[in-house]
Amino acid sequence: MSVRNAAIWSMGGQYIVFATQFAVSVIISRFFLTPAEVGLFSIALSAAMLVSIVQDFGLTRYIAGEPDLDDAKIRTCFTVSVVFAIGTGLVIAALAWPVAGFYDDARLIPLLLVIASSYLLVPFGIVPSALLQRDMDFRSLFLVNTGAAVANAAVALGLAAAGYSAMSLAWAAVAQAGARAVLGAWRSRQRFRLPLTFAGARPILRFGSGASTLYITGALGTRSPELVIGRVLDFAAVGLFGRASGLSGQLKTLVSGAIAAVVYPAFARIRDAGEELAPAYLRVVAGYSATTWPAMLFLGCAATPLVLILYGPVWAAVAPLLVWMALSEVAFTALPMHVDLPILLGRMRTLLRLNVVDTILSVALLVAGALWSLEAAAASRVVYGLLWFALYAGFLRSLVGFRWRAMAVVYAQSLAVSLATVAPLLLVYRYGQGPAAIDFPTLAAAAVAGVLCWLPALFLVRHPFRHEVAGVLQALGAAARRRVAIG
Repeated sequence: MSVRNAAIWSMGGQYIVFATQFAVSVIISRFFLTPAEVGLFSIALSAAMLVSIVQDFGLTRYIAGEPDLDDAKIRTCFTVSVVFAIGTGLVIAALAWPVAGFYDDARLIPLLLVIASSYLLVPFGIVPSALLQRDMDFRSLFLVNTGAAVANAAVALGLAAAGYSAMSLAWAAVAQAGARAVLGAWRSRQRFRLPLTFAGARPILRFGSGASTLYITGALGTRSPELVIGRVLDFAAVGLFGRASGLSGQLKTLVSGAIAAVVYPAFARIRDAGEELAPAYLRVVAGYSATTWPAMLFLGCAATPLVLILYGPVWAAVAPLLVWMALSEVAFTALPMHVDLPILLGRMRTLLRLNVVDTILSVALLVAGALWSLEAAAASRVVYGLLWFALYAGFLRSLVGFRWRAMAVVYAQSLAVSLATVAPLLLVYRYGQGPAAIDFPTLAAAAVAGVLCWLPALFLVRHPFRHEVAGVLQALGAAARRRVAIG
């Protein structure tokens, strides 16, 4: 499958997964769970993910990037995955009582025990999905990811409606892991045979130990917000903060997740061919900034009406937090592949040192903000984003060899496209309804108008991403014509 066709399938999967997750979050938040209940689950999930971050053990990247992969290595990868799954589940289960004691809430115990059980199913999904990614079979990954999202949604909504509170979200995680395992085995045609074996495991363990150390330090930064806010403030604050970060994260995944899924195996092929990385990396930066920046600026501008329309007044405090979260994503998407490229190019040790500094900055700024207020904690993400960019910029340039002048041109073009995208909504605020009074039809019309402004703006400023958009539109048009001809 070509990179462009892979991106189309990946985008389709991202859109369906996003729509499913978004609809579930709106329905559950509006009709079934309160901010405190959502915050309770967020605390349990964040505590579990600090441990489960080693679950993958770098196997997805190892399988997708290993030049010489055979059946023996695949079988050993599965063995390593099973061992780490059992260990992860046991550690999370053992932590249930200490975590409940730390937050003085016994409801965390059953939540963590159920979440722990979900990780026992993970190994049966990791290796098949990694093999599909390696083969650029994003049509099959589309089926795996959407099927897992539907399973999660069905269980979450059904149990929430039945009154299972935060536990509905925990059992939904189990259903998602199970569906991913079944669908991944079906599409990859991978059947794991017993007995398990560690033959030839040394290079896998060496790669995985470095990747896991990196994941652990990264997890301390990405999962610490809920844990810090839950301790410094309360569960309701965690629910509000989590809803804001979830919205911005889901939208970022929607608009750029397809690019992220495709570029790792694509860059592995470029590396193996000995080709220059800088031109390809500039195209990736253009793709990220041309899609994510307009989406995030629009999300920040639309935060107040969006939260009020979707979640209702009880969640109104999410809006100012969402503004800061959306702005911070502009910095974080300005340097994509900051983890993938060092791993592919054998610079994991340097990456690990930078990641430790990165984590310290994240946690320190978050604690300082949370001690002041919840909104200050959200605002700290913008400061952290700027420092994050300064930390990784020189390192990535040394790896890829891009020129700052070329990067600056891409950034300027993406900023111009972003301003064109939010212009219709800002005009509505100026000459029509204010943020708190705008209704859904007007907001939807402003969003459509923003997209209609975004597309010609790409061509007016001669943005590099315009070629990719034109190629995707041509591919979709050709597919539609073939269907009409067949029909």
